[in-house]
Amino acid sequence: MVEPSGNNPGEGPHRMRRRRFLAGAAAFPLSALLPKVARAAQAPARKYRVGVIGHTGRGDYGHGLDTVWRDIPQAEIVGVADPNPAGLAEAVQRLMAPKGYEDYHKMLDELKPELVSIGVQYLDQHRDMVGAAAERGVRGIYMEKPLCRTLEEADQMVAACRKHKVKLAMAQQSLYVPKMKVIQDIIRSGKLGRVLELRGRGKEDARGGSLDLWVLGTRTLAVMQALADNPVSCLGTVLQDKRPLGKQDVRESAAYGIGPLAGDEVHAMYRFSSGVTGYFDSVRNAGAPRPWRHGLQILGSEGAVHWHSTEEFLPTAHFLPDPLWDPGRSGKQWIPVSSAGIGVPEPLKDEWPVHHRGNVLAVKDLIAAIEEDRQPLANLEEARINLEMIVAVFESHRTGGLVSFPLKNRVNPLTILS
Repeated sequence: MVEPSGNNPGEGPHRMRRRRFLAGAAAFPLSALLPKVARAAQAPARKYRVGVIGHTGRGDYGHGLDTVWRDIPQAEIVGVADPNPAGLAEAVQRLMAPKGYEDYHKMLDELKPELVSIGVQYLDQHRDMVGAAAERGVRGIYMEKPLCRTLEEADQMVAACRKHKVKLAMAQQSLYVPKMKVIQDIIRSGKLGRVLELRGRGKEDARGGSLDLWVLGTRTLAVMQALADNPVSCLGTVLQDKRPLGKQDVRESAAYGIGPLAGDEVHAMYRFSSGVTGYFDSVRNAGAPRPWRHGLQILGSEGAVHWHSTEEFLPTAHFLPDPLWDPGRSGKQWIPVSSAGIGVPEPLKDEWPVHHRGNVLAVKDLIAAIEEDRQPLANLEEARINLEMIVAVFESHRTGGLVSFPLKNRVNPLTILS
């Protein structure tokens, strides 16, 4: 395969041939990853120097992207950076870091870490942090999702990491949890028949609509990517107060540093190269109380799977052996799915914080990727496609029709909405 040149901003990720669960014999099983992770855990006691970057009050440290390193035998935290003095003092104590810095550039220059953890959840800081780390010779980066604010920024991040040969992994814990392999096995066993649809929803709380798409949709869309291969097209619509979103509705969003944003309702349809159609919908304040309906439905010709809160290490999942998807008519029952299979009692226990064990698997995969000179499972190229799926909803709304991947427009569509 010819390596993408990267000159065309949308070229690289869509020319990569990724091994996916619905794509046939070349599908990539999670079981193939886990032995590599185990080998990395048993490797000699070589320690990677880790620098942690956070920003208290503006994205903090993400979902445990700072504390995960305490459970990585191959890693040693050498410093932490946070421009908030009080937050920095707490982080130094929490991480038992020998040095604290208010400027992450200074930390990178003085400590020269090999691995960097970017836990900041505010997207307006991601590009510069990745660029600074790559230019200073780090070997790997573990970063909170989503990737950044625009596809233009994503292209710059990809270029920087390619130039400096940096492996970057996103904190998409859903790709690493044990039930991913189980659901893969359900699909490949034929129990669902032909997969017809993937249906995802956000939490639909006060963030419902556009913000839900950005913050929680990134998780659901990542699972769709993993199951259905590259997106080919998107048809999306964005509403504000039940009417089509207009230029007058767009405001600079204070949330998550996303930038210009609007819309309390989003509806998107994706077509994937595997032939599967996927949907993502979110309506503000339309969500159910906890446990949320947030998650993914996999609908096949012979049955269905409901997979909720996919990022939890042991998320709730159920299988319905019913081609009607309607137990009220068929009399079929939903069967719990554990990490050991359909209808099998759950053999694992998880007493850790929600994202911790997924973080551990992701970080060990990142280290293994560095040592084996391959891409991490949740890598930067995949993250750019994930961001493109989010942006495509707004671009489709702006243009009034179907948009194809890769997107030609690399700026925020809401900034050029007529």
